[in-house]
Amino acid sequence: MNVLLKIAIVLVVGIIGGRVARLVKLPNVSGYLVFGLLLGPSFFNFISPADVQSFNIINELALAAIAFSIGNEFVLKEMKKIGKSIFIITLMEVIGAVLLVFCILFFVFRQPFAFSIVIASMSAATAPAATLLVMKQYNAKGPLTRTILPVVALDDVFGIVVFGIALSVAKIVTYKQQLSVVSMMFGPLIEIAGSVGIGFVLGLLLSWLSQKASGRDELQAIALAAIGVATGISLLLNMSPLLTCIVMGTVLVNIQQNSIRVFDSVNSFAAPIYILFFTLAGASLDLSILKTVGLMGIAYVLARGLGKIAGAWAGAAMVKAEPAVRKYLGLGLLPQGGISIGLMVLVRQQLPDYAVAINTIIMFSVLIYETSGPIFAKIALKKAGEIGIEEKVRKPRRKGKKKSKVSSQKSESCIIDKG
Repeated sequence: MNVLLKIAIVLVVGIIGGRVARLVKLPNVSGYLVFGLLLGPSFFNFISPADVQSFNIINELALAAIAFSIGNEFVLKEMKKIGKSIFIITLMEVIGAVLLVFCILFFVFRQPFAFSIVIASMSAATAPAATLLVMKQYNAKGPLTRTILPVVALDDVFGIVVFGIALSVAKIVTYKQQLSVVSMMFGPLIEIAGSVGIGFVLGLLLSWLSQKASGRDELQAIALAAIGVATGISLLLNMSPLLTCIVMGTVLVNIQQNSIRVFDSVNSFAAPIYILFFTLAGASLDLSILKTVGLMGIAYVLARGLGKIAGAWAGAAMVKAEPAVRKYLGLGLLPQGGISIGLMVLVRQQLPDYAVAINTIIMFSVLIYETSGPIFAKIALKKAGEIGIEEKVRKPRRKGKKKSKVSSQKSESCIIDKG
């Protein structure tokens, strides 16, 4: 079938899935994923694994745009007030997940140390895409919303470092390689430093070019080109595209007063890309993996979730965060996807002895958390009272005078831009 026609059908199916999800009071993202699952090998096989691979450019563009939007949350004036708190909360939720998963697999299931430490390290990263779209859909605003995105962004950085160290230790144990502590740290730190450096330079360049733009269309083209360049260079140099785009967005929001124009131009373009991304993500999931994952896979999923929830609660309690953050932050950190899947490529290359087992469990975890994660994120935001407040504010304004309506639209635009 023609590729363009196939993409159009995927987009239509995703739109229908989003509408059905809204009818049953679920986030749109859940509808995209579930209806995408129907298109995959588990049901109608309309989208094959080869198709998913050929559409990889859509995945890269969507993740880059999401990462760029997350950078909008790192305003230095605000981060100075809560930066230490975010660091501690993120560190604790990462430790909670990694430690609990390792203990369950190593001590309860008696798995090899190398296998246990590597797969435990892969539990740290959170997929930001689903949580971000849920917050945008419901125009969430409040302490929990302000905390989730910085934590999600930072825990990807921690995840890269922890995985790099764990993989080096596993190679020493399995293949008797002689690696120093410096060499174990060197690889992850190069990736992080390189990504930050590229993002910083491109952020400065984007700020300068965006101020020279003659109109909205040209501004949008410049922003998308910058995101594409950031992703392409990062992949070429084996850096982290997500981290590069986050830093680029962070630099832009801190040095340019009207940076909201740039983020708005990206958001207005990215909506259909997001639908395609999540629908294709659903199509890439294969339910047949449920037959082979076994009790250990189920234990991994539960341990990762409980570890993140307990760790986030402990971190929030340590910094005396607001009650809503303490109680519900962990529920917003459950989605797992892009980073973990990307790390599996390194496992296959450098630790082939355990690659099949790790791949099976991680894909099972992605299947569970990508479909249920948006639902948990909505529950967290609703319990924290950060959904209902916005809905109540928006409804009466639509019935008011024209001036009030314009004001409401501006307010809504700002909320969307802030993610």
